[in-house]
Amino acid sequence: MHLIIAEKHIAAKRIAAILAPKKPKKVRVSGVDTYEYKEDDDEKVVMGLSGHIVELDFPKEYNNWQKVNAKDLIDAELITKPTQVKIVAALKKLGKKADKVTIATDYDGEGELIGVEALEIIQKINQNIPFDRVRYSAITEKEIKNAFSNPVNIDFNLADAGHSRQVIDLVWGASLTRYISISAGRLGKMFLSVGRVQSPTLALIVDREKEREAFVPEPYWEVYATLANSDGEEFVSQHKSQRFWDKEQVDSVVEKIKDCKNALVTNVEKSTKQDRPPAPFNTTEFISAANSIGFTASNAMRIAESLYTNGYISYPRTDNTVYPDSLDLRNLIAMFKSGQFKQYAQNLLKKQNLVPTRGKKETHDHPPIYPTSAAKKSELNEDEWKIYEMVVRRFFATFADPAKWETMKVKFDIGGEEFRAKGARLVSPGWRWFYPYNSPEDKILPPLQENEQLEVKNSKMVDKETQPPGRYGQGRLVRIMEELGLGTKATRHEIISKLFSRAYVHGNPLQPTKTAFAVIDALENYAPTITKHEMTSKLEGDMEKISEGKIKESKVLKESRDMLKSMFSELESNKDNITQSLRNGLREDKVIGTCPECGSRLMVRRSKRGSRFIGCDGYPDCTFSLPLPKSGQIIVTDKVCEEHGINHIRVNIPGKRPWNLGCPHCNFIEWQKEREDNKNKQKSTKSESPKSITEINGIGKVTAEKLENAGISSVGELANADAVELSKMTNISIKKIKNWQEYVV
Repeated sequence: MHLIIAEKHIAAKRIAAILAPKKPKKVRVSGVDTYEYKEDDDEKVVMGLSGHIVELDFPKEYNNWQKVNAKDLIDAELITKPTQVKIVAALKKLGKKADKVTIATDYDGEGELIGVEALEIIQKINQNIPFDRVRYSAITEKEIKNAFSNPVNIDFNLADAGHSRQVIDLVWGASLTRYISISAGRLGKMFLSVGRVQSPTLALIVDREKEREAFVPEPYWEVYATLANSDGEEFVSQHKSQRFWDKEQVDSVVEKIKDCKNALVTNVEKSTKQDRPPAPFNTTEFISAANSIGFTASNAMRIAESLYTNGYISYPRTDNTVYPDSLDLRNLIAMFKSGQFKQYAQNLLKKQNLVPTRGKKETHDHPPIYPTSAAKKSELNEDEWKIYEMVVRRFFATFADPAKWETMKVKFDIGGEEFRAKGARLVSPGWRWFYPYNSPEDKILPPLQENEQLEVKNSKMVDKETQPPGRYGQGRLVRIMEELGLGTKATRHEIISKLFSRAYVHGNPLQPTKTAFAVIDALENYAPTITKHEMTSKLEGDMEKISEGKIKESKVLKESRDMLKSMFSELESNKDNITQSLRNGLREDKVIGTCPECGSRLMVRRSKRGSRFIGCDGYPDCTFSLPLPKSGQIIVTDKVCEEHGINHIRVNIPGKRPWNLGCPHCNFIEWQKEREDNKNKQKSTKSESPKSITEINGIGKVTAEKLENAGISSVGELANADAVELSKMTNISIKKIKNWQEYVV
């Protein structure tokens, strides 16, 4: 029996459907669905894993944070334990019977390692089983059949590189997290996460926020004049200086032009410019583009991976921005000759030569991200369609002509001062017709000639200030991480997700919380190496060398442990300072404002029973308090309520959208008002209750007489009567009687 192992169940199902001569048979093995078929009397079984089915961990004796020193984790012998017991059992059962294994997991470092993990499980019970590897970049019939017709060897160097990353990240993350959390007194679910890639990334965000806080705005002024031609067409021009930094100078200009009624056109310069089409999508550019249309990095990758395993797009983890020669690009475009993208495909297919753009990065593992099949909108949910459509449109745009703009630069004389205006009109949309995201708008100027006289409708001076550097959006942050060698194309979005889950950041652009400030300040002051990108990018480079066979995994693991030990020397020599810095910073993280009753600090606190509330630092002399939600992480934002002077609060609940609670005081007042309104409504309802049974809807004179004959003459007697007995006595349905009783109650 030939056992074929895919990375996920959906991939196994699709691969079996492609390879089988007829529909494969679904067979359940140890609780796992597998797919069987025969090919030339050779029995084939395709099964899917669930990503990693084993994980690295420390032995149990290292689990006690209080008894085991964090530094001891550095040299601890790691163990491998199964995480998917049913899949491991199925793998063993099938592996024992198999006479050949083909690894068909995703082709990257992580996929290679996942395949090797599965192979090693089989080899323990079937030691000499022959094996090979198939590699593909899309789960389409052509790609899969071609891959299985041309199997290759497993790349054990690539798997070793993936394994080394697992070991390094586990040891660094576990030891540093334990040390910092114990120093801060933050244990249990509130532990402080520190990591080889996570901490330098967080430092980027915190350092940018410090730049913003330290930024001192400078005033400047701009001068504008609204002009009109003889046809009454108006447009705005600006003084050639653009920004005036001297108030006396700008006042002088404003004084010179304030009474001017006319402007003279002194120069008109017309030209055209080309806007070149974009390069194909690699992972970084894809995440950045998806972020610009509202998707977080992690959500964009999750959707892309789903589209890939379902055969709609190519493998989304790639650095490549150059289509390989092996792709039949014309046929890929021809897939869309009907359906949603018909007009775009037909437009491109008219070209004699289809020459795509080329980006700066060319690799030979996977092509850039491109559509592999034509999907119908009804086949995908709303978010999947948005991502799929963006991939299709970007693919089309790489074959399109440049966009062409007609530009006009005009100079004017107003009272001896030079003003300028620029116009731009898209005359040929080119690639922007295919890919309309974030397109610049036309800025139209009326036809103007040199020496033409224009009317000055008005002029104005605008006061402005320089602005602090902007926060990083997720797309921009992923680009910077790539530039600095932080993480990989497969992990960068996961690092950003982790920062959110640890309550280190919120919002988009990313804003650090006070907890993030506390952790990064302590590390930058007393163990700065942990927050610098050089250390982690050096290790990333070494792991790349492992995959290329230039260096042994054992050497890199030793080097990483030596680095970590030197960091612990820094940490331990500054232990007291780190503890004090963290605890002071984390205490500030709980402050949300000033008590309206005594002026002391209001802080997030816990009662003896564990419930959270906002309490006054002046307790027990002051008992002012406000309630907080029972669950979720409380994040104190920098937005302050104008009425109460209290910071707004955001609540992060795992797996759900963040909840902006707003000002806790405003929220409490609103809750009290709603509760009072409900009480008044209940009182009003009670006061409107029927005084006699004839006031109840549906009880007329005849029915009332029936009830009276049965001894029911008041509302109270009706409410307390046995509905079944009363029904027998009056011949009125039980349902009606019960409805009347509910109405009374």
